[in-house]
Amino acid sequence: MTPSDAPQSRWSDLDRPPLNVPALRRGLLRPDGLWTSLDVVDSTGSTNSDLAGRAASLTEGAVLVAEEQTAGRGRLDRTWTAPARSGLFFSVYLAPAPVPVRRWGWLPLLAGVAAATGLARSAGVDTALKWPNDLLVTVEGEERKTGGILAERAGDGVVIGIGLNVSLRTDELPAPTAASLALAGAVSTDRETLLRGVLRSLEQWYGQWRAADGDAAASGLQEAYAAGCATLGRTVRAQLPGDRTLTGEAVAIDGDGRLVLSSEDGLREPVSAGDIVHLRGAAGGLT
Repeated sequence: MTPSDAPQSRWSDLDRPPLNVPALRRGLLRPDGLWTSLDVVDSTGSTNSDLAGRAASLTEGAVLVAEEQTAGRGRLDRTWTAPARSGLFFSVYLAPAPVPVRRWGWLPLLAGVAAATGLARSAGVDTALKWPNDLLVTVEGEERKTGGILAERAGDGVVIGIGLNVSLRTDELPAPTAASLALAGAVSTDRETLLRGVLRSLEQWYGQWRAADGDAAASGLQEAYAAGCATLGRTVRAQLPGDRTLTGEAVAIDGDGRLVLSSEDGLREPVSAGDIVHLRGAAGGLT
C-alpha cells in the first residue's frame, strides 16, 4: 500500500486537533460558576436541537459542543455547515427566571456582546455585531460574517447556540461574504482557548444582566451592544415578516433590543424581527 492509498485518520489534519474535554471541564466547571456540565460529541445534526430536546432534564449551565455539526441552523432556517474541527459549534442552556420573560429577548444580543468580548481577548480579533445575531470580522478591508447566534425557548429556559468559523481556509468558505478568525488575522486559533474565552465572557455578562433583573440599560448591556454594533449609523433594508420591506438609517437599539430605523421622512420605527441588509456605510459594500 502506498502512502496515498493509506486510510486517512479522522485526526489527520494536524492543524485541527480534537478538543481536550478534561482540560475544558477543569477550566470551566466550578462549584460557584454558571457552567454545570460540558459535553463534546464528535458529530451531531444541531447542538441547539439536542439541548432543546433534553431541556426538561437539564440543569442551567449545560454546555454541548460538537466537533462537527451537519445540520446547524441559523435564523430563518438557514443552514450552517463547516469541516470537522474547523470552528466552534456549541449551545448552552440558560434558565433566566426570575428575570421577566419580556426581557429574555436580550439574550441573543447578550450572547453577541459576550462572544465579541471573549474573542477580542482570546483571539485578538476585532469582532463587530450585525443586528440581531451575526458576528463580523474584517478581511482585506471587507466586513464578512464569521459567526452567528440562535436563541430558542426550550422548556422553562432558553437554548443559545453559537457557531464560529475558526480555521476555515479561503477555499472552504461557504460564500464570498463569509470569513474565519484565521483569515482575519487571529493571534490564536486554538479552539480550547477561544471556547474558554467566550464562555467566561458569557458567564460574566449573563451574571450582570441577571443581577440587574434583566434591565439591559442598568447592566451595561444596551450600551455595550450599541458600541459594538456595525449596523448603527448605516442605511439598511429590513426584510420583515409578511413580505414587508423597510429602508432607513439604523439610529438606535431601544430598551427592548429592537433596531430603530429612521426613514427619509423622519419617522422612526422599531424592528423586532427581520433580515437586515447593510446598504451604505458598510466596509466593502453590501452585507
